[in-house]
Amino acid sequence: MRRAVVRFGLAVLALALMSGPCAAAGPILLAKATLTTTSAGYYTDLSGLTDILENGVSASLLGGMGSGLAWAGGNTFIAIPDRGPNAVEYNDAVDNTVTYIPRFHTVSMDLQPAGGGLPFTLTPTLTATTLLYDSSPFRAISLVYGSGAGLNVPPGAPAENGRGKNYFSGRSDNFNPNQNSGFANDARLDSEGVRVSNDGESVFISDEYGPYLYEFNRATGQRIRSFQLPDHFFVSKLYPVGNDEINNNTSGRTANKGMEGLAITPDGKMLVGFMQAALIQDNLEGGAAKNLLRFVTIDLASGRWTHEYAYLLTDGSGVSEIVALNDHEFLVDERDGKGLGDGSNAKYKELFKIDINGAVDVSNMDGLTAAQNAVPKSLFLDIVKVLGDNGITKDQVPAKLEGVALAGDVVYNGQTMHTLWVANDNDFLQDYGGQQNSNPNQFFFFGFTDADLNGSTYVPQFPK
Repeated sequence: MRRAVVRFGLAVLALALMSGPCAAAGPILLAKATLTTTSAGYYTDLSGLTDILENGVSASLLGGMGSGLAWAGGNTFIAIPDRGPNAVEYNDAVDNTVTYIPRFHTVSMDLQPAGGGLPFTLTPTLTATTLLYDSSPFRAISLVYGSGAGLNVPPGAPAENGRGKNYFSGRSDNFNPNQNSGFANDARLDSEGVRVSNDGESVFISDEYGPYLYEFNRATGQRIRSFQLPDHFFVSKLYPVGNDEINNNTSGRTANKGMEGLAITPDGKMLVGFMQAALIQDNLEGGAAKNLLRFVTIDLASGRWTHEYAYLLTDGSGVSEIVALNDHEFLVDERDGKGLGDGSNAKYKELFKIDINGAVDVSNMDGLTAAQNAVPKSLFLDIVKVLGDNGITKDQVPAKLEGVALAGDVVYNGQTMHTLWVANDNDFLQDYGGQQNSNPNQFFFFGFTDADLNGSTYVPQFPK
């Protein structure tokens, strides 16, 4: 009999499994699971919110958990939804967004030996929901909210505001029209990437609206600081409708495709923020610049960005995540938007390995020149293929596989395997097509070896 040992940081779980050689060639699927029921009820998070949003949806609706996924050490993960349930029709003047409060969820992942099929059974348990807010001791209102005037919607401030807490919101009109989109006191926040600090006390969250990059207190959800990002990432003319922002600006991030991915190096000293799509000015250039995605490194000590690099798309329509293998190599989640939740068949959900050692800084380059200096990349994992090899048809592969995390090792079949976790954003539409629980929050657990890294070394952020 062999044993498989799962190590997440300091936690060790011994699992007895059948004997036999491990014949992995490339990353393999070890387990999968869904999360729909919590101690608060079906499709209900642990925020404790009881109000109903403008579109008739509960403010505590559980969904979209895989917009971002981060390992927090042990068997604990942080998962985030985006700006809320705006897939429910409400008002096109605000892109159907509502005063949903951005939040992060704390999830415990329990692995046990499986009796058949995949090697492990995975049981995710939601243990906490933390709401994101800003607080100022000098003024009652620290964030800018929309009045709703002329849009046929109520004001954009969440009903929960008060007692020194001003909550962020998914409402697209919560901005100061006299500032560019990088104004840190805008209340609107569309959370997409998340990572945990090495001391475990902070979470870093990247956003699509600004783009913004903020640090929050992990225990309370209070914003601690805002990080500097390049000025050419911001649009100068702000609108509550994304297409209007695109059509009326000649530079800056493409609306709803801002800073989608976020990584932290294992030493906890550097963040890497990744844009989902080409900037407006790059897209207008055409040619290779339309497939150019810019990403930046940010020094945590100073809070300032240090370098800007270029990435060229291969198959997908954008990038949803980046996660660090070590201090200079990363996995990038390049995908299309097809699959479960889109009514189509998934084609591209791929992880590419990139290396910024020796990469050219493109911060002062136009799109076509930057595209000629893109970082090298190689395919690491074809998720659609591996899921297909395990009986998951292309129409059942989630359309938005956006959350990616690397965690502790598994000793499986007598061989050490590193672990990769992938989660989906289901747009809060768990009952897709009217069928109950047909599009749940899902987690996929992969294992890979040093050999699969083709010469690279995986350095975990929270080593044992």
